[in-house]
Amino acid sequence: TMSATSNAMHGKRGELRMLFELDSEGRSLLRDLYRRAPIIVQQALYFDEMMPALPCVYILSAGGPVVEGDDYMHHITLGEGSCAHISTGAATKVAQMSDGRARLKQRFELHDRAYMEYLPEMTIPCSGACYEVECEAVVAPSATLFYAECYTSGRRFFEERYRYRRLDLSIRIVRPNGESVFAERQLIEPSVEIESVGVMAGMDIFSSVVIIAPPLITLSLYSSIEPRLEKSIALGVHLLPHDEGIVCRIVGRATADVKSLTRELCSMLRQRVQGVALPEEFAWR
Repeated sequence: TMSATSNAMHGKRGELRMLFELDSEGRSLLRDLYRRAPIIVQQALYFDEMMPALPCVYILSAGGPVVEGDDYMHHITLGEGSCAHISTGAATKVAQMSDGRARLKQRFELHDRAYMEYLPEMTIPCSGACYEVECEAVVAPSATLFYAECYTSGRRFFEERYRYRRLDLSIRIVRPNGESVFAERQLIEPSVEIESVGVMAGMDIFSSVVIIAPPLITLSLYSSIEPRLEKSIALGVHLLPHDEGIVCRIVGRATADVKSLTRELCSMLRQRVQGVALPEEFAWR
């Protein structure tokens, strides 16, 4: 059996680079795109009638699920005043593993007055999966970032509830001058009493949301988010120091409920920054 280190050297090496910039008419364009298989990116779509200048981009994969040894890199840059909505075409499945891991490394750069929504579909870790996600975002003080990541407890119909090995999720937000805004690492190992009170407490889905925005927008949004604690879903909210952002945690029993609440938070932010709500989700999603 190969070790985790050697396994990490054999796998897909997907790379994605995207640059969004404003054109002379104030429309945000996907100005530059580089991708390396198995990553696929559709052309930017402008289907949002309330925000016709907003490019909506879906990240896809031609390589099937994420498997042991895979290593992906996303580098997304938004130029001054530009905007973008980034999602995935479907849920991300992290396949069964023996003793290795797979990794996704992200870097976002948001310049002055840029606005970005990163709202992918669920990630589903299968039995034995070990998945590392490392995100670094450089956000200008006048820019706005909505970052969400949602995870299930496993493949429900295969009775794989909390049978993955590890989720190692880290995020770091800094200003262009290097000043730190927020840093966090979540290390989730189901072998450690994950269903106890204070962890998942019997819930199957969780969503982590990080919102970075100018202080006036942050305070307005924070005052409107009501924490919830119900049998089927719960929401916690935390205001970052100096009113530079908000961190939310959602746990629930149903995927649809967690997705809906995550999108509601995104819509509340968009209303305050762009003056319009997030459109309704497509029926096929």
